Amino acid sequence: MTSLPVHPGADAVLDALDPEQREVAAHPLGPMCVLAGAGTGKTRAITHRIAYGVLSGTYQPQRVLAVTFTARAAGEMRTRLRDLGVGGVQARTFHAAALRQLHYFWPQAIGGAAPEVMPHKASAVAEAGGRLRLRLDSPAIRDVAAEIEWSKVSMLTADTYPAAARTQKREPPAGLDHTAMARVIATYQEVTSDRGVIDFEDVLLLLAGILGEHDQIARTVRGQYRHFVVDEYQDVNRLQQTLLDQWLGGRNDVCVVGDPAQTIYSFTGASPQHLLGFRSRYPDTRVVELVRNYRSTPQVVGLANLVLRSPGGGRRSGSVELRAQRPDGVAPELVVADDDPAEAEQIASRIAGLVEQGHAPSEIAVLFRTNGQSEGIETALAERGIPYLVRGGERFFSRKEVRDAVLLLRGGARSDDGEVPLPELVRDVLLGAGWTREPPTSGGAARERWESLAALAALSDDLAATDPEARLPAFVRELDERSAAQHAPTVQGVTLASLHAAKGLEWDTVFLTGCSDGLIPISMAETPEEIEEERRLLYVGVTRARDRLVLSYARARTPGAKGTRRPSRFLDGTEAVLGAAARSLPKRRRKVAAERPAVRTTCRVCGGALATAKERTIGRCTACPPSMDEQLFEALREWRLATAKEADVPAFVVFTDATLTAIAERVPADSRELSRITGVGPAKLERFGDAVLTIVKEFSDAESD
Repeated sequence: MTSLPVHPGADAVLDALDPEQREVAAHPLGPMCVLAGAGTGKTRAITHRIAYGVLSGTYQPQRVLAVTFTARAAGEMRTRLRDLGVGGVQARTFHAAALRQLHYFWPQAIGGAAPEVMPHKASAVAEAGGRLRLRLDSPAIRDVAAEIEWSKVSMLTADTYPAAARTQKREPPAGLDHTAMARVIATYQEVTSDRGVIDFEDVLLLLAGILGEHDQIARTVRGQYRHFVVDEYQDVNRLQQTLLDQWLGGRNDVCVVGDPAQTIYSFTGASPQHLLGFRSRYPDTRVVELVRNYRSTPQVVGLANLVLRSPGGGRRSGSVELRAQRPDGVAPELVVADDDPAEAEQIASRIAGLVEQGHAPSEIAVLFRTNGQSEGIETALAERGIPYLVRGGERFFSRKEVRDAVLLLRGGARSDDGEVPLPELVRDVLLGAGWTREPPTSGGAARERWESLAALAALSDDLAATDPEARLPAFVRELDERSAAQHAPTVQGVTLASLHAAKGLEWDTVFLTGCSDGLIPISMAETPEEIEEERRLLYVGVTRARDRLVLSYARARTPGAKGTRRPSRFLDGTEAVLGAAARSLPKRRRKVAAERPAVRTTCRVCGGALATAKERTIGRCTACPPSMDEQLFEALREWRLATAKEADVPAFVVFTDATLTAIAERVPADSRELSRITGVGPAKLERFGDAVLTIVKEFSDAESD
C-alpha cells in the first residue's frame, strides 16, 4: 500500500492522548474492539481516532459513519471533531442514519415518498387493543408498546413471537398470554398499515430489508461509507447488528466501543454478546482496554471496583478494573434512615448544606431505582426551596415552554433595534412565555418550567459576555445551533433521575438512595442474569460521581413500621469503605421458602395431571371451571397495574395473571398460605404480601357482611 502524506496536525492529535487512548487512535484501519471503563475518555479516544484517520490521509471524512445511541452523544461527537479540525464526518444515531438512507432510497426501491414515522406508539397500540376488545389502560398501553418494540428489535413476527418469548421465559404484559400478545402485534401492524405510518423500529427493519433485497442500493451505501465507529456497543440489539452487518457488507473496517459492566438495557433486547463475541467474528481484532478513570476520585473508583468484583475477588466477564487518575477525595459513605421520609429528609438536608457552601445545584444529583422513589425527595427539596429537575422526560429543546420561548424570541429578533441590552431584552421576551423574574415557591412541573426558561436567560448572559455586540438574531442562531447539536444549556437545579436515565451523565456530588434489597436489586429480579444486571445498574450509579458519593437506605417504608430492610447484597465486601452498616444480613424469609411444599402436579378439581406451568400455578386444569372471585381478581389486577406503574416495570413482573388467578381462587388468609402459591417467592412475599393480603381480607370481610 502506498503511504499517504501525513497532515502536520495528525501527530498532535496523538500527543494529546494517554497510552491506551493513543493505541486506539493510532490504528485507524481494521477491526478494533475498545473495552472502555466508566470515565476513561472513550469519546476522546474515538474522536481522536477519526481525526487521526482523516488528518493522516487514511480516511476521507465523508466515508466515515460514526453511530451513537443518543442525539446528545452524536452532537458531542460532531462538536469534538469540529474542534479537532475535522468536518464532514457523519455522526448520527442508528435511527437518524437509517432514516436518512430510507428517505433517500425509498423512491428507488419502493416508489413514492417514504411513510411518516410515528413519534409514539401509544395511539396505535390503543387502537389495536380496541379492535381486539381488550381493556388497556395507560400503563398497559405503555407495557404493550415496549413488548412490541422488543419483538421488532428481536426480529420476530406475530407468528414467531410466542415460541421465542416462551424460550426466553418472557411473560407478556397486561395479563395477556403469548397467543394474545401475538394477536396484538399483528393487529398493531394492521393499524400502522391502515394509517400509512411506521414506527422507529420499522425504520431499521425496512432499511435492512431494502439493503438485503437490492444489491445496487447496498453497493451504493457501501461505496459511500467505508469506515465505521459504533459507540455504546454493549447496548446493540439484534436488529441494529443486522443493519450494521448490511452496512459493512463483509468488510472489517469497524471500531466498536463499549463496557459490558454498563449493560443495563437487556429488557429492551440489548445484548453484550455482540461486544463480547466481536473477536470471534473478526479474529484479527485489535482489543484495547481503557482503564484510566479521569472522572472520579480514587475513593469513588475503589468503591465501584468493589461493587463489580466477583465472589472470588476477580473481574467479572469482560469488565475492566478502573485505575483512578485524580487526587484523593472524600470517602463515600452509607447513611441509614429509619424510614423513607426520614431518608428523603436527610438527603435534602445534606443538599441544603452543600448549596449553602457554594456548590451549584446543577452539579448535584439524586439517583434512584424506580421513578416512584422521587416523590419523597421532591417534597423534601421543595420544602427547603431547593430547585430541582426530574430527568428522563423530553429533551430540553423539545419542551413546550422552550419551543414557545424560542418562537417568541425569533419574532422579537425582527424588531431588535439595539437599544435594550441583550440579557434584558431576552428576559422581557421570556416574560411573555410565562417566565417570572422570581422563581415560583412551589416545586414540581411549575418549577421545572421556570428553570428551563431561566436557563435561556442565563445563556443570553454568556453570549453577551463573550460578544458584547451580539443581538437577538445572533442569540436565536445560537439556540438553533444548540438545538441541532442537542447541546442544551445547564438548567440550575438538583437533578433527580432513575439509574437508567443517569447513564452517560456525571455530577460532582451523587446521592444514591434506596440501596436496600428489594430496590437494588429490585424484588422482581429473580434469575442470576437479572440479578447481575441490577449489580451493573448500581455500578453505573456509583460511577456517575466525581467528588462526593453518599449511599443511603431506609430500614422501613413508613414511620413506625418495623425495620425489616437490609442493605443491598451488592454492598457485601465494601465494609472497608462504607463500614459495618454495609454488611448484608441473611434473608429473614428463607425458612418460609424452605417449608414450602412441592409444586402441585394434579388438578384439585378433577385429579388429572397438570401439564403446563400455568396449570401448576393455579392448581387446576385450564379445562376445569374456575372457582375464583371475579371481583377479587379485578381488584388484584388493578393493584398490580398501579404497583407496576410506580415501580416503572411491566405489570407481569409484579405477578403474572396465573398467580393472580390462584390468589383469587384460594383466598389466602395469611402470609404462610400466600407463600404456598406458585409465583409468590420470598422477595415478592416480603415486598407485596401485606398489600395482597389486605385486598383479600377486604373482600372476605365484605362477603361476610
